[in-house]
Amino acid sequence: MFRIGVIGSGKGSNFQAIASAVSSGRLEGVEVAVVISDNPNAHILERAEKLGVPAYYIAPGKFRTKLEPEIESAYVDTLKRYNVDIVVLAGYMRMVKDVMLNAYAGRIINIHPSLLPAFPGLDSFRQALEYGVKITGCTVHYIDGGMDTGPIIGQRAVAVYDSDTPESLHARIQQQEHILYPACIALIARGKVRLNGRRVYIDGKYPEINNLIK
Repeated sequence: MFRIGVIGSGKGSNFQAIASAVSSGRLEGVEVAVVISDNPNAHILERAEKLGVPAYYIAPGKFRTKLEPEIESAYVDTLKRYNVDIVVLAGYMRMVKDVMLNAYAGRIINIHPSLLPAFPGLDSFRQALEYGVKITGCTVHYIDGGMDTGPIIGQRAVAVYDSDTPESLHARIQQQEHILYPACIALIARGKVRLNGRRVYIDGKYPEINNLIK
């Protein structure tokens, strides 16, 4: 069984999409082993508890954008206690630093609501509207310690309409995230993804990673 640990700070819609893919058999041989949050009120914790997934709140400490090393060590200890194979960030709003990067080198992935390297950081859908692009989307990538700079595993594109608001655009991007994230996890779990430096190699063609513009 391929075991994943999910870390999130908010609503947990991507966690829910992953859990649904597991229960439906689309993520065969995959188990969500544990969920951790830095936010005691995060809905992701409630979602996990309803699904019977072990869920933990670990207080974040004094910094807003990162965890102190001893607190990040507590995250790592919890992940190791559940023998996770990869760490899946799902709406986690802090930078991952050395303790976790060293413990899970090449085994931490994230989803970001833009076609990286465009529009890293917060409110990327708002950035896309302000910049005036006609296409944006979402990206699953490995974490490397930078701000949304890790090697790219998969992307899905979303058209930007003249009538879009940040909220409407974000909602359509999230629809594609809920397809892309489970698909990329499935590839990793099957051993189809190989990371070599900054290049990600995928063994075989899996069209669920990419799409026509929606």
